[in-house]
Amino acid sequence: MPIEITMPALSPTMEEGNLAKWLVKEGDSVAPGDVIAEIETDKATMEVEAVDEGTVAKIVVPEGTDGVKVNALIAVLAGEGEDVAEAAKAADGGAKPQAAKPEPKKEEKVAGKAEKPQGEPATEAPKKADSGEAKPAAGKADGERIFATPLARRLAKEAGLDLSAIAGSGPKGRVVKADVEKAAGTGAAPAAKAAEAPAPAAKPMSDEAVLKLFEEGSYELVPHDGMRKTIARRLVEAKTTIPHFYLTLDCEIDALLKLRKELNEAAPMVKGEDGGKPAYKLSVNDMIIKAMALALKAVPDANVSWTEANMVRHRHADVGVAVSIPGGLITPIVRRAEEKTLSAISNEMKDLAARARNRKLRPEEYQGGTTAVSNLGMFGIKDFSAVINPPHATILAVGAGGERAVVKNGELAVANVMSVTLSTDHRAVDGALGAELLAAFRKLIENPMGMLV
Repeated sequence: MPIEITMPALSPTMEEGNLAKWLVKEGDSVAPGDVIAEIETDKATMEVEAVDEGTVAKIVVPEGTDGVKVNALIAVLAGEGEDVAEAAKAADGGAKPQAAKPEPKKEEKVAGKAEKPQGEPATEAPKKADSGEAKPAAGKADGERIFATPLARRLAKEAGLDLSAIAGSGPKGRVVKADVEKAAGTGAAPAAKAAEAPAPAAKPMSDEAVLKLFEEGSYELVPHDGMRKTIARRLVEAKTTIPHFYLTLDCEIDALLKLRKELNEAAPMVKGEDGGKPAYKLSVNDMIIKAMALALKAVPDANVSWTEANMVRHRHADVGVAVSIPGGLITPIVRRAEEKTLSAISNEMKDLAARARNRKLRPEEYQGGTTAVSNLGMFGIKDFSAVINPPHATILAVGAGGERAVVKNGELAVANVMSVTLSTDHRAVDGALGAELLAAFRKLIENPMGMLV
């Protein structure tokens, strides 16, 4: 019996993927563990291994196909002793997977039906209104238009009356001035405010509306890839569902820069093909990761995630680090950063960042975490506010360090200063708690020997 190979779910949230490349061709024999294809998710490119032994009878989805749904058929294997041609025919007879594309034909068909008899009753209401039969204007619960004179509308608005609750005595049930005055005198009509519907939510401009704002031929259209779509969706989710609260302070980093230099100079040499290189080379960002992890350990109430039922208090500080990659960014995570040495964090981050840029991270290496660090200091940005990455309750935005005028013991001096801004989920981390976390962070940055204990 033919063995079906389907699009695997490479992460808990994956719904579709792009079949980037086949590493086998029809007629090839495969064994369990053989890498047969590369699948692109929104964040990474991952290898797919065969789980059965057999011969590739039919490749159903060609490489380069985007938006293949999870569990969709992508290839068929012929089992041991099975005829390859027959297995391929079975694949041709089965339902082929469809990429995630719109179905215009289906929509046109539905639209066409709506234009036929079903649409005719909608035109009958106005015809009856023109037939000369007086219709009461009150209680238009179905959204039908309320007929009233402009003066009656103005008087009703000033009196706080609901026009739909006033019976009209004018032609064809129109509400006139006398009707409003009568209702105001008897108090029969309820206040309009009580029946007001909520204002409709603002809708984003359509693609067509946006393009009309620009001169034709003055632009090019670059389709969104999966990563950009995911980033956009998660940013909207974060900013609309998480009440952000921001705290900013300055840290003097002269002691940190001095310690970093000393540690790098003391790094042992490791022999290699190039003769030898230091076992590690610490960056300021490595020390920021460690300081953030230790600050969360010192202020455990801030090392949390919000859910509707519970406050999730984490036992370890798993620090995500924003890494810019072509087309977007990704946040690989340094797990249990509070327990790791600066050299271990440095080497781990170099490996994670390199594989992130090549889209070779595994889902467990960038999903989850308890907080995050976003550093734009290398671009000269002094300070900024970062968007929280759910399920985190905090993210630290790090600006550039540089020489600034400071006052020490009543005298003007020069020090290297770095501005940091903590974004917090106000449901989980209040202002005072966030300030306590930042204070613990600054203490470690300004007294960096505490990170070596």
